[in-house]
Amino acid sequence: MTLIHLDDPNDERLTDYVSLTDVVLRTRLEPAGGLYMAESEKVIRRALRAGHRPRSMVLAENWRSSLDDLVADMLAADVPVFTGPIDLIEKITGFHVHRGAIAAMHRPQLPPVAQVIENARRIVVLENITDHTNVGAIFRSVAGLGADAVLVTPRCADPFYRRSVRVSMGTVFQVPWTRIDPWPGGIDLLQKAGFTVAALALSPSAVSLDDFVASAPEKAALVLGAEGDGLSPVTIEHADRTVTIPMAGGVDSLNVAAAAAVAMWSLRVP
Repeated sequence: MTLIHLDDPNDERLTDYVSLTDVVLRTRLEPAGGLYMAESEKVIRRALRAGHRPRSMVLAENWRSSLDDLVADMLAADVPVFTGPIDLIEKITGFHVHRGAIAAMHRPQLPPVAQVIENARRIVVLENITDHTNVGAIFRSVAGLGADAVLVTPRCADPFYRRSVRVSMGTVFQVPWTRIDPWPGGIDLLQKAGFTVAALALSPSAVSLDDFVASAPEKAALVLGAEGDGLSPVTIEHADRTVTIPMAGGVDSLNVAAAAAVAMWSLRVP
């Protein structure tokens, strides 16, 4: 296969890349179509190292020389690689493509919860967090701070959505994760697996993160909720502990991604 040069923004072979800024459209179509988008050289390489299969790639002409090896590997595997002027590519996608490269990837099948948590000691559960930026940032913290896995509830944003993948710097490909369904019914499954389920929430009955860490359990599942709404009352009721981060300066809480990083660092396993 040879490099395909673009001159028509309406080329039917580029359907995967059209209007990538439409979040509602893409989050509905991409999972159903069995694909996700990997944007930038670093993210694409991490996806490939994780064993994910590319469907095609679009590359801006001005970035081509720095990605010769990646292009050669794609073409050798009979993966279509399209190239053209950056303004033409941005007309197709609807946004500035970071570092000039984006690839449509086949979405891997998610593993069962039991497999993801089997050997874990620290896991993070994301309850109904719909902001893709926060989801990506949490995955990056999980990877960097040594937590073992992430579980996302049915209404949580897709970690494989383009924005989540990019903000995570591709760490969504290296962190074991899956969806836990039903929720909060899945709390019982975690408890039976030996996890102490800790709900991170503002509550009069909450213990400080310092106190929780002082007698940290062998296996802990930290549950975080969406900003504004926070965790559901049912989740807090069924969790083993409610934990809060001590704050100062009249501030009652942190952004959920920042809170996740603080809690994971505090609970890190030596």
